[in-house]
Amino acid sequence: MAERKTLSLGSLDQQTSRGAAEAARAWNVSPKRAAALKERARSNRREPSEAQKLLWSRMADKQLGFTFNREVVMGSTIVDFACKSRWLVVEVGGTGEGSEATLAALSDRKLTEVGVRVLRFSEAQIFEDVDGVLEAIRAELSQPFEKPHFTAERDAV
Repeated sequence: MAERKTLSLGSLDQQTSRGAAEAARAWNVSPKRAAALKERARSNRREPSEAQKLLWSRMADKQLGFTFNREVVMGSTIVDFACKSRWLVVEVGGTGEGSEATLAALSDRKLTEVGVRVLRFSEAQIFEDVDGVLEAIRAELSQPFEKPHFTAERDAV
């Protein structure tokens, strides 16, 4: 029987059953890059944008019924907010034009390919209608979803 390869939405330091280097390889990220991402995520947590502060003030402490974490490393990207139990990511920004939007689309595609649901909101949306943004997040949290199952055969393709 082939060994199953699993991916976790947890950050690399929260992986208990395997080492950071093995977890990074599961996402095809070098251990050196994984360490740099972890440090950048820590820095991002210390200096959030005003929109992130506002959204976090309304999401922290299970205010939406689920636990969210800020600035989580997932694969080769750092997401703004992650609800690991519901495989949901909430991103702020990246909705404009140019290279920021291109990078955001690439990040969204990578996450979607492994089964993570991504919601992206502009800073303007958050400032103008934070209640509407929270309702959209609540609606996505209540949607049924299927947790992806990864096998070694699928990953080898």
